[in-house]
Amino acid sequence: MNKRILTISAFILLAAVSRMIPHPYNFAPLGAMSLFGAAYFSNKKLAFALPLLAFFVSDLLVNNILYADYYSGFVFLSPGFYWTYGAIAAIVVFGILMLKKIDFKRVIAGSLSASLLFFLISNFGVWVTSPMYPMTFEGLMACYTFAIPFFHMNVLGDLFYCGVLFGAFEYAKQRVPALQTA
Repeated sequence: MNKRILTISAFILLAAVSRMIPHPYNFAPLGAMSLFGAAYFSNKKLAFALPLLAFFVSDLLVNNILYADYYSGFVFLSPGFYWTYGAIAAIVVFGILMLKKIDFKRVIAGSLSASLLFFLISNFGVWVTSPMYPMTFEGLMACYTFAIPFFHMNVLGDLFYCGVLFGAFEYAKQRVPALQTA
């Protein structure tokens, strides 16, 4: 593997493992990792695989170390995981389409859009799978409404991690010529 692929992969893995550091609820690198992989991997299979794999590894750590008291036994995949992983894949697709050219405005817009995409997909999943909400339009709107208080930390987390990932990589590209696109 070349330095560029290894560096991009390391950035994504470090962002995923940062979920182990104490942080506010929903302040996570999910959207940023997905956009970052989409923007910088020329191999689009890696753009999907690395964020999904990194998030899976961090889920194993988070669910079985930080949240171990909430589960009985080892948790391989948390309930509703397919909505979270589906949101990651959707954000990667969005990032591939939006971030063909990387600049400040696109990264900010991508970050905000990633937060919104995650909010819409994950809470749709809550509505579909939870007996708390009736399977009506009103039930869906109630689900989204009750999720709003968690949204601001998602937005802040994506903005923060996009700033760190994209900023650090752009800085590294200036210092290490091997990280430039071939």
